[in-house]
Amino acid sequence: MVLDRTPDADVRDLPGIAVRWADSRFAFWNCVTLTTADLTEDVLAGRLAEAAAVMRTKERPGFLWLFEGLLDEDARAALPAAAERAGLQYLFPATGMAGNILPLPEPRHPDLTFVRVTDDDQLRAYADLNSRAYGFPLDDGRDGLHGSALWKDGVHAYLAMRGDTPVACAGTIEADGRLFVALVATAPEWQRRGYGEAVTRKALYEGARATGLTRATLHATEAGAPVYLRIGFRPNSPIRFYGLRD
Repeated sequence: MVLDRTPDADVRDLPGIAVRWADSRFAFWNCVTLTTADLTEDVLAGRLAEAAAVMRTKERPGFLWLFEGLLDEDARAALPAAAERAGLQYLFPATGMAGNILPLPEPRHPDLTFVRVTDDDQLRAYADLNSRAYGFPLDDGRDGLHGSALWKDGVHAYLAMRGDTPVACAGTIEADGRLFVALVATAPEWQRRGYGEAVTRKALYEGARATGLTRATLHATEAGAPVYLRIGFRPNSPIRFYGLRD
């Protein structure tokens, strides 16, 4: 997804750190993450400092995605202080989730029709739903998806339509033998009606039908996690999103 945004993206695997940074205005395309399992307290501080150093070289802000399941007990206890020393600020939580949940029944919702994203207008609507749901400026979301061939072909990206109005969206893409659920969003005025769950089920249904895959993974916000539990996902690791401290 990062290379789809720009072929000049910084995509590197350093010792214990993965860099996936498009330098896009859409901050989710600017990512570093720690990759070593059973990371110990004495190694954690150095890895956080290295990750922060990479982030400081970039023009656009982004996130350190830190999966707590990769840390040993002492490293988890030391994490807040170690992140502060590295110049990192804790921004918000998420949860890694996965499940052998596919295939699902074809989803239906009495209020909705589902439309696959295949043109630039639909892609703009998809971007705008994410911007509005997550509080980004519209132009930032559009910068993340504008002109993408991947999101009009490789991703099983769907809009949930209430009449002529796009109200929610979700996408799935094959990644390492699994379907990864990406950029699920519901317009704020249409939340708590089951629209996000319905369109996520549609993206999973169509992705599984196209690929034959049976396992799916995702990163859930606090608001989204109960939706995914209803679909059949189960949590596997808390995630902490960090940014550079001003």
